[in-house]
Amino acid sequence: MDGDAATDICENVIETISDVVVVDREILETVLTGVLSRGHVLVEDVPGTGKTLMARSFASALGLSFNRIQFTPDLLPSDITGSHVYREQQGEFDFAEGPIFANVVLADEINRAPPKTQAALLEAMSEGQVSADGTTYQLPDPFFVIATQNPVEQEGTFALPEAQRDRFILKTTLGYPDTDGMQTILDRRADRTARTPNPQRVVDGEVVSELQTVPEQVTVEDGIRDYIIALGEATRADDRVEVGVSPRGIQRLFEASRSHALIQGREYVAPDDIKAIVAETFVHRLVLTADATVRDVSPHTVVDDVVERVEVPAVAVK
Repeated sequence: MDGDAATDICENVIETISDVVVVDREILETVLTGVLSRGHVLVEDVPGTGKTLMARSFASALGLSFNRIQFTPDLLPSDITGSHVYREQQGEFDFAEGPIFANVVLADEINRAPPKTQAALLEAMSEGQVSADGTTYQLPDPFFVIATQNPVEQEGTFALPEAQRDRFILKTTLGYPDTDGMQTILDRRADRTARTPNPQRVVDGEVVSELQTVPEQVTVEDGIRDYIIALGEATRADDRVEVGVSPRGIQRLFEASRSHALIQGREYVAPDDIKAIVAETFVHRLVLTADATVRDVSPHTVVDDVVERVEVPAVAVK
């Protein structure tokens, strides 16, 4: 598959989902960037903004299987991964797959699960496999997690460990729809007999794995690579930051920028691609100092300041 064909598919996927989910196009591009980059996306927003519908719509449009897992404080690792069940007729134990065995998994309110369950999910996200009773089972390919968490209600929640936050290539928020978008939602709701809209399948699931290889063809010039590295290193040098962006985070920005360029229909990464995705890639990876936290400094502010300070390289237009 060449770049033009991949860009056309991306455009069709976004347009198809836009007909169902009332959300800014940029948000859909961000999530699709995560899909193309073989990463996972963390969506932090209040309830009722359409996170579940968006995740299900991506699975439908891409022809992938979908499961939703509601995270709760009493959720056990086996509730996610599955467990061995004794089959009396066969006289042996069989592995019953858990809900994690799907191409697209919505981890709803992920920060409500206890650390042991988070560890099971971390293995799935980082290795594409789960372990049960000493046996390892491979997850479907492609495998993609869209996790949600509520930024307001913190009672009964467990903070995500840094290692797990780092496994999310991007973190974004849907935000509230504008007036026109809210009118569309009410128009749909006016007919209470109507079913929730479901996007049409754009591609078969087998095509998605091929689609994920196309960003490898996108060119990233040396100057752009230096720019990506400089942005990551600048977060570590900021006196408001205790832990800056890791080498993995810099690599994720590199990968995401190529996917973003592909969605925009370019065969090369431009500085605008990096600027469009750097906040979503870096913000959740920063750990601020105690003093910055007391002063209510936002990680978004730190990233914005870093982008402002680091010199943008000149790139020849192709």
